[in-house]
Amino acid sequence: MEPAATNAEPRGRKPRRVVPLLVILFLIAMIGGAGYGYWHFYWPNSMHQTPDFDGSKKPVFYRGEMLRLPAAGEKESLKLPIDVYKDLIDPNIRYEEQSQSVIITTQDKVVRLKTSQLTGLVNEKPFTLRFPVEKIDNTTYVPVDPLLTYYKLEIRESAETGAVILHKAGDVIQWGKAAASANKPDKLRAMRTEPTVKAPIAADVKQGEAVMLLADEKDWYKIQLANGYIGYMKKSEVSLDRVETIPVQERKEPKAPWKPLGGKINLTWQQVYNKNPDTSKIGAMPGLNVISPQWFHLADGEGNLKNNGDAAFVKWAHAQGYQLWALFSNGFEPKQTSEALSTYDKRIKMIKQLVSFAQMYQIDGINIDFENVYLKDKANVVQFVRELTPFLHEQGLVVSIDVTVKDGSEVYSLFMDRRAVGEVVDYMMVMTYDEHWASSQKAGPVASLSWVEKGITQIMKEDDVPASKLLLGVPFYSRVWTEETKDGKTKVSSKAVGMDVIQKTIKDKNLTPTYDQEAGNNYVEYKEDGKTIKIWIEDAVSMKSRAELVKKHDLAGIASWSRTFETPDIWNVIKETLEKRP
Repeated sequence: MEPAATNAEPRGRKPRRVVPLLVILFLIAMIGGAGYGYWHFYWPNSMHQTPDFDGSKKPVFYRGEMLRLPAAGEKESLKLPIDVYKDLIDPNIRYEEQSQSVIITTQDKVVRLKTSQLTGLVNEKPFTLRFPVEKIDNTTYVPVDPLLTYYKLEIRESAETGAVILHKAGDVIQWGKAAASANKPDKLRAMRTEPTVKAPIAADVKQGEAVMLLADEKDWYKIQLANGYIGYMKKSEVSLDRVETIPVQERKEPKAPWKPLGGKINLTWQQVYNKNPDTSKIGAMPGLNVISPQWFHLADGEGNLKNNGDAAFVKWAHAQGYQLWALFSNGFEPKQTSEALSTYDKRIKMIKQLVSFAQMYQIDGINIDFENVYLKDKANVVQFVRELTPFLHEQGLVVSIDVTVKDGSEVYSLFMDRRAVGEVVDYMMVMTYDEHWASSQKAGPVASLSWVEKGITQIMKEDDVPASKLLLGVPFYSRVWTEETKDGKTKVSSKAVGMDVIQKTIKDKNLTPTYDQEAGNNYVEYKEDGKTIKIWIEDAVSMKSRAELVKKHDLAGIASWSRTFETPDIWNVIKETLEKRP
């Protein structure tokens, strides 16, 4: 018979312990997982990833940033791309394709370095280069060695990697050191590619090794090593060290330009066409201290100049106590101006002639008057002024330039970079005329007072030309406007005349001027042969108000166009207004 079924366990056998075993396995898994998690998130990465500078063999760095173009050569033959100098130090350094020249202009020097030549020029005096300017992959490379004379630039080149680290004058560098460990003096500190211990090691840094601190990122410093490598080190592994300031080059203070002792410049231009005026017929001009005759003119596109100078006129001017600043004009010919400004050789040809004329006639300054210039020649006008000024200053001459007020005309206004030339010249004459010019379709004043003031202050505000460099240009002439109506349309024409002509007209026609408050001029109007004649008069009233603007804005002085248009009383009006104390 089979035994009856039962739920009881057989005697002598223990039950299985399944649950505790599962718990043990679970705990082991948990511990293992936690360990993996800890390792994954906190255990430092030991892999190395050495920087390759994006494949550059001669990388250049500034403030922790690798510049776009590399250096060339090494040590004494080290060369940098011209754009490095332009972007970091001197925006005015220039490479001129036509003459294959690098041109540097400073306060008193013009340096020319021709491609592939070992002879350079400083103010046209030769000097020897150890290494030439050269073109590499269509990039102009300029040797560092001669430029250190003109630019304060600290260059640190790594013999290990070839990297070049640049510092400019005045730059402040915070140095640190890889922290030392007394117990483990040979332990290396990790510089990583990113600010995390999981990032690869970019370089192993010895204890005490100097590191340049670039940025602070929470628990990390962004650093650069002397070999150019850039990465991150934990703050706990870096100790702060010295602060280094790159020395600022002692700037040679420019010689202050001539100005009348305790007063304002009072200049007048002297028109000269075929011959100079008979000085015996020039009357007294009280208060005048500078005369500027139209003497030198651009003759052609090759840079040849026409000379109308006169030693007898200089002798007369100096005998009257006047400074003589000869005017140099481009002849208002845009095409030949463009050609003459196009290359260093043509510009220097003009400059040499001006220097020669200055020595020949013993003049005191040059006044540059370039008008009707193509907008495309804007940079070349600035370059000419930058190259001319050191040569003239070397001769002790005052350098000034004439500019119009700012308006929309390309060839008379927009071509002139007033800010750039204002940084170079001694004085700037602002020709605050003609508000209404010869071909204007509407009659109006040559220079209303509000328009004049706006024109001068706009240049001070927008172009940062200081008042101490500005002369207010004023007109000694007026325009006689004729309005004639034909077929229902008004035709306007004008002619410029001197002050004496206007005063004679007023007397002959028994006119009574009224004051135009808005224009700041006396005004007359009359009919003649069915036509309307309108005149905004330049006279003692208008000159006094303009001279008062010079004082109001503390300008350097006044400049008048031109002698022979004025009446004799004008000189005392300007003199007394400029000299009057509050």
